[in-house]
Order: sequence, then structure tokens, then C-alpha cells
Amino acid sequence: MFNDISFEFPYVLLLILVFIFCSIYCKAKSPSYFIPHLNIFQKSNQKSSMLMSILKFSIIILSIIALASPIKINDTQLIKNDGINILLDLDASGSMNYNDLDKNDKTKNRFDVVKEIVKDFMQKRPSDNIGLVIFGDSVMMASPLSFDKDTQREIIDYLEVGMIGNQTALIDSIAKSVHILKDKKAKSNVIIVLSDGTDNASKIPLKVVMKLLKKYNIKAYTIGIGNSNKEVLNYISSSSNAKSYTAYSKEDLSAIYENINNLEKSKIDQNKIILKDYLFFYPLFFAVLFLILFIYLKNKE
Repeated sequence: MFNDISFEFPYVLLLILVFIFCSIYCKAKSPSYFIPHLNIFQKSNQKSSMLMSILKFSIIILSIIALASPIKINDTQLIKNDGINILLDLDASGSMNYNDLDKNDKTKNRFDVVKEIVKDFMQKRPSDNIGLVIFGDSVMMASPLSFDKDTQREIIDYLEVGMIGNQTALIDSIAKSVHILKDKKAKSNVIIVLSDGTDNASKIPLKVVMKLLKKYNIKAYTIGIGNSNKEVLNYISSSSNAKSYTAYSKEDLSAIYENINNLEKSKIDQNKIILKDYLFFYPLFFAVLFLILFIYLKNKE
């Protein structure tokens, strides 16, 4: 029961030894009076004196224990392990509304299929720091780099085609992703760009983005749906030492993300969350209770 209980400030407990030492060796000297038959009064006060001493010791010891901040460790969760930083750039332009990727379910548009596969991809990489960027007329960060895959999966469910316009700012999305990753300390920083159309809304030149990718050593994997914009996507990936893929169906897309899932992992800083309960209020409660009783009995004397 007490195996998981520890103290945040254990050295504070040394004050108990200081208190015991002072109670023995630091007593104030008081004058002595010799009164005949004093033992009669001593017997009557002996029990009361013992109770007051117990209360006094209990108050001080419990207060010191509360000050040392006892805690109970419930669980320890690692939130960083061996992994890489990955940004998923998803095309949410109007052309993603076509229902041609899932041959078995024509009610799903391209973006619906992408969301399903991306959520599965994220769940397979618990050790990676993953972020979400979507682009249309402009670029929007849907989720910062995070290890909280459950929350990110919920965010993906709320993403819709055309929510930031119907055009395609593909190059701008890569520039945004580079800006996010450039200061991140990891052996590997990766962008996975998915698009189904030609860039017609970016304001940043492609040459500038390519220089940024090289400068910060960021790989940009590209996934094209159909044959559109194939040359540009191939150029982006090959120039950043990554690969370019083309998907014509849901099965193709699933296989592509599975292939990328085999990326070599690199070590980044490890972090953990310690779930704990603070228990200081228990000794503090009894210390206050004993103090009230001590004052009450003292005033009755």
C-alpha cells in the first residue's frame, strides 16, 4: 500500500530529528520549588501532561510531513521515444471532392479516404512527433507536432474539403512545414505532401522552398493522386533525398503510407508524464485538528 508513496521534498523530514534533539537538550531552565506532599498534585496532572505532550509532538511531526509533500505515484507514461518529426501536408482543395479513390464505396470522396489512411498511419507510429497541415487557397496548421495521436485523429474527423478554399497552395504548404521543422532538433525531419492537383495559389517560388529544404536537411515525400502535377512532385522529392509516389486507388494510397511507415527511426529527446496524487492535506488536516484540541485543553488548565 505504501510502496508507491514518496516525498517531493524528503530532506524536510530531517526537521523531525532537529525537533526531537531540541525537545531533549534545549529545555529552558526553570526555578525549583520544594513543596511538601507535591506528589499528590503530580499524580493528578500526570495524565493531562502526557496527553498534551503527545498532541504537541503529533502537531509538529504531522506538519513537517505535510511540508515534505507526500505523493503517490499512479502511473508513468513515456510520451517521447525513438522516432522522427513528421508533418503531414494534406490537400483540402475542391478537387479532393471527387469520389474515385474507393472503388467499393462511391459515397466517400478523395479526402475521406485520405483521412482514413492517415489516421491509420499515425496510429502505427506512436514514437513519432507528428503534426498536421492542410492547404487550399492558403495554408492552415490543423495540429502542431504532438505525440497525442488520439486527439489528432479527432481533429482529422473535423477536417473537410474546401474549408480553406478550393484552390491549391501546395508550395506554400511545404514552406510552412519547413518553418515549423527548421528549429526542431532531431536526426530526421520529414514532410509527407499529398496533393491531387496543380499548384495554382502559392505565393512562394518553388526554388526558394527547395533551397529551404536543403538548408535545413528536411526530406519531402510527395504523394500525387492521379497523374496531375507529377513532374513537380517528383522534383520536390528527388531534390530532398526522398521518394515520390502516385496513387490511383485507396489500395495504392494505403500501400504508399505503409511504405513510408518503414522510415528509419532516429533518437530524439525522451520525456515522460508522471501521474501522481498529492497527499499533504491528510497529515495537515490531522495537524490542524490536534492543534485545535491542544488549544482547547490548554485553555481549560
